[in-house]
Amino acid sequence: MKGRRPAVDDSAVLIEGPWQHRFVDANGVRFHVVEMGSGPLILLLHGFPEFWWTWQHQIPALAEAGYRVAAVDLRGYGASDKPPDGYDVYTMASDITGLIRALGERDAVVVGHDLGGTLGFAAAGFHPRSFRRLVVLSSAHPLRQRAALAVDPRGQLSASRHLLAFQLPRYEHVVTRDDAAMVASLMRHWAGHAWRDTPEFHRYVRACRDAIQLPQAAFCALEAYRWALRNVLRVSGRRYVKLLQEPLKVPTLQLHGERDRCVLPRTAQGSGRYVAANYEWRVLKDIGHFPQLESPNLVTAEILRWCKELSPCTTRAELVQPDGMVVSRRRPEVIDRSSDDDSSRTDTGRRVLWRELGAGLGVLTPIDLDPVVHGCDAVPPNEVV
Repeated sequence: MKGRRPAVDDSAVLIEGPWQHRFVDANGVRFHVVEMGSGPLILLLHGFPEFWWTWQHQIPALAEAGYRVAAVDLRGYGASDKPPDGYDVYTMASDITGLIRALGERDAVVVGHDLGGTLGFAAAGFHPRSFRRLVVLSSAHPLRQRAALAVDPRGQLSASRHLLAFQLPRYEHVVTRDDAAMVASLMRHWAGHAWRDTPEFHRYVRACRDAIQLPQAAFCALEAYRWALRNVLRVSGRRYVKLLQEPLKVPTLQLHGERDRCVLPRTAQGSGRYVAANYEWRVLKDIGHFPQLESPNLVTAEILRWCKELSPCTTRAELVQPDGMVVSRRRPEVIDRSSDDDSSRTDTGRRVLWRELGAGLGVLTPIDLDPVVHGCDAVPPNEVV
């Protein structure tokens, strides 16, 4: 048909550069990995609806700093295999640890954005020995995200309407309709104002639109979100929540754009309650959902700082940095969940808890809905830390 774009194949995501493309077998799947440099391993995980190219600025910069950098296309994305199943968090978390071993390493610094950050939180909880450190961008701890969907209908639930639409059968055809126009619309809505009017933004969106139109890519991308919702009340979902309630023992840095309209800052800021190791929360001023692209030098510098920072934090303080970042830092401490007492909660907390439990969210425990941040000072829900 006249004017119709040709079919997309894997060559669309095999973008040439100073890096090397290779394919690695891990956890029963062949993954496409872009690799550069030598030294300790840094594994980069992208989000939806992207592919490895989201790390185009970080790959050479981290490699030049003395690290072996591997940016992977997640299961079902880009040039990686697209099996019909295996999009549950257990399997995708095992993909991460399997990749680390397949690359010949025992552990790695894992950096995840969006979905990659969610998987990073889960994999670090399930397999902490495979993680030296964790860096999470534009994502919340899975239990924090789940609680926000329940108690913040005008905020995070409204911002996540696309996730509810993803539950509809055959919705992948809507995602790819009109040359994946929905992908362009979502990315424009999520991006920071300054970046979305640049030629780089339009080039990157074009690449993501092509990548999501690879055969079966849209279906596979939506399956992970479908699993998350349909397993809420199943045994596997309850087991998932129980595992994630264990305090994370991996030092974690969390970077979040102040203007993120996909995962709201007030949703992500409470994720530190689930981390017992070193933890830092940093808000990036005037940045949207894609900090690694909107402010690549700053993100690269933060990743390198976190890789090299070995001493634990001795104090917790909120600091305004010269570059405009707002920092919340906490030294490692053990979160004693056995000491939580319903009598110490506010009446509002009780009403929220029982209202949501009555709505069928029985997998959420009181600690998940409590507005108090354990191990940190309480923060008003509408205040950016």
